[in-house]
Amino acid sequence: MENKSMRLQFGKEELVLETGRFAKQANGAVTVTYGSTVILVTACMSRSIRVGQDFFPLTVEYQEKTYAAGRIPGGFFKREGRPSESEILGSRLIDRPIRPLFPEGFLNEVQVMAMVLSSDGQTDPNVLALIGASAALTISDIPFKGPLASCRVARINNEFVLNPTYAELENADLEVVVAGNNHGVVMLESKAKEVSEEVYFAAVKFGMESLKPVLILQEEFARLYGRPKAQVELKIIAATLMQRIESLSREKLAQVYKLVKKEEREEEIALLTKDLETQLVAEEFLAEDIHIGLHEVEKRQVRKMITQENIRIDGRSFKEIRPITCEVAVLPRTHGSSLFTRGQTQSLAVTTLGTGEDEQLIESLEGEKKKSFMLHYNFPSFSVGETRPVRSPGRREIGHGALAEKSLLAVMPTKEKFPYTIRVVSEILESNGSSSMASVCAATLSLMDAGVPLKEAVGGVALGLVKEGNKTAILTDIAGLEDHFGDMDFKVAGTRSGVTAVQLDLKIDGISLDLLKDCLEQSKEGRMFILGKMSEALNTPRVELSSFAPRISVLKINTEKIGELIGPGGKNIKAIIAATGASIDIKDDGTVLVGSTDAAKSDAAIKMIKAIAEDVEVGRIYLGKAKRIMQFGVFVEIAPRKEGLVHVSELSNTFVKNVEELVKVGDEFKVKVIGIDELGRINLSKKQAETTS
Repeated sequence: MENKSMRLQFGKEELVLETGRFAKQANGAVTVTYGSTVILVTACMSRSIRVGQDFFPLTVEYQEKTYAAGRIPGGFFKREGRPSESEILGSRLIDRPIRPLFPEGFLNEVQVMAMVLSSDGQTDPNVLALIGASAALTISDIPFKGPLASCRVARINNEFVLNPTYAELENADLEVVVAGNNHGVVMLESKAKEVSEEVYFAAVKFGMESLKPVLILQEEFARLYGRPKAQVELKIIAATLMQRIESLSREKLAQVYKLVKKEEREEEIALLTKDLETQLVAEEFLAEDIHIGLHEVEKRQVRKMITQENIRIDGRSFKEIRPITCEVAVLPRTHGSSLFTRGQTQSLAVTTLGTGEDEQLIESLEGEKKKSFMLHYNFPSFSVGETRPVRSPGRREIGHGALAEKSLLAVMPTKEKFPYTIRVVSEILESNGSSSMASVCAATLSLMDAGVPLKEAVGGVALGLVKEGNKTAILTDIAGLEDHFGDMDFKVAGTRSGVTAVQLDLKIDGISLDLLKDCLEQSKEGRMFILGKMSEALNTPRVELSSFAPRISVLKINTEKIGELIGPGGKNIKAIIAATGASIDIKDDGTVLVGSTDAAKSDAAIKMIKAIAEDVEVGRIYLGKAKRIMQFGVFVEIAPRKEGLVHVSELSNTFVKNVEELVKVGDEFKVKVIGIDELGRINLSKKQAETTS
């Protein structure tokens, strides 16, 4: 078999592209090898367009096979099931940059599948999967304006590192996934620990320079092993129909776009569509073509208003942010809540504090790990005035939640400082532009309302772009139509000190670094304005937690006492939980977290834990229980599996003729430790305890 492969040094390892060995019936198939990580990426295209199809049906599936890491899946069925959050985010990471690189009017169904077949457990394979997707599409007969390349850049000790390992990322203050082509930057996905816009830009520039050899490699790979591109039918609306739609709708659209409210515009557009259908179907034009044509006319008119007349749909200036209102403590029974409204976008964020038992267990290629901070995003249909069935969270909801969560990571307190599991839910109640950045703002206020000691407040803003020839308009706080008809969705979250997360998606084939720099500068100005509005509602975290939130106390015990505290089969710890109702979480380093909404129950649990875990001290008084009665005294349990003897002479200040007349099995009373002999036997005194107390 001919070896159809090429390679180059890409960071610490060699990047190898190979085709012709696996999945030969796909339109394009490439394996990407990097160290011991191997990913198979395939691209397939339908032969025809579905009847009535009016959109490009691209689907991307990124799958992390557990056998790649030498593991068997958990659960009853012992096989991979529904996609994990990591796989969904990986699918989005591939989908977002390749989608704008297909031809306009291309409606054949395309499916890209990336399967991680082998994982070295050192490097995140999702970036390599994106390179494989580009290579598979580029060598296939599927129309695609590639190639595209991607890399991960981290800043560690003030130096940029290409394709860092998981271990290296632990020490990074900036992580950026850069996707680009010969036209410029196509996609960005980032998280950071409050870095400046200048540092962030330098990281992207470093990444773009690193991608040049990978682009050249793919171009040569396609020249040697690629197939001729297929001749496909592109959905192009006839010029005569476009002229008719434009002449019939121009004046009406001009009036529609003077309406400020989204729902009013949508109602008028629906009426206009119906009128056009009635008139143009009679002229033997297809209804679906009329809809597509009107959409294109709308797009042209909105973009013309912005680039030629410097007018936005709602009349704002390019840098103006819609009216903002912030409220906190809007729900009486939750641990923390806030309502953030910006124009017609509204997020209700609710914070819940839990204990270690509430941590999320995540099974991934690098192994199992626990997650103590979660941010979930919900987008009900009523937020845009629509009706649809209620389903489990979709890819968009998971992606938006992950971005908002990433935005806040840099300011979250450590487990040592705030030992709670934290969940924030953002319910989008209205949407007309960047509900993910509204979620960041609402989540920040909700966390502060709950008393979570955030390092700083985090705000977020979304920017849009309309680029027509040499004219470019950067729009701060984009509305829904500006996003829909524009060329860019650029989201930046951060504090007053710096950037914490960035996400860039385009509908064009790339933007220059100079334009990216301008966008970063404009986003900073918008973020500072939003943070100012947020601070008017609540500028520091509340000192006191909600009375409904659990109180967590932190104890430290000798690690050698952990087994004794747990007891055989968990007997001791279960008994404490049953007796007090408190939650108890024991860490391997001897840290014990005790949680309860009732202070008395928490104190009782702490006393019981200390009684077991701490060494018995001479001179200390314990509450004991009589376990066995002898002629010479009573054996008293002062802690689980810890008994001492109260000699008859130490029972009372008066003479005791019969022990059972004074004490019965099960009686509880205070005893004082008066000695521990060389064999570890504990001597107790009831009478001295009574005298001392």
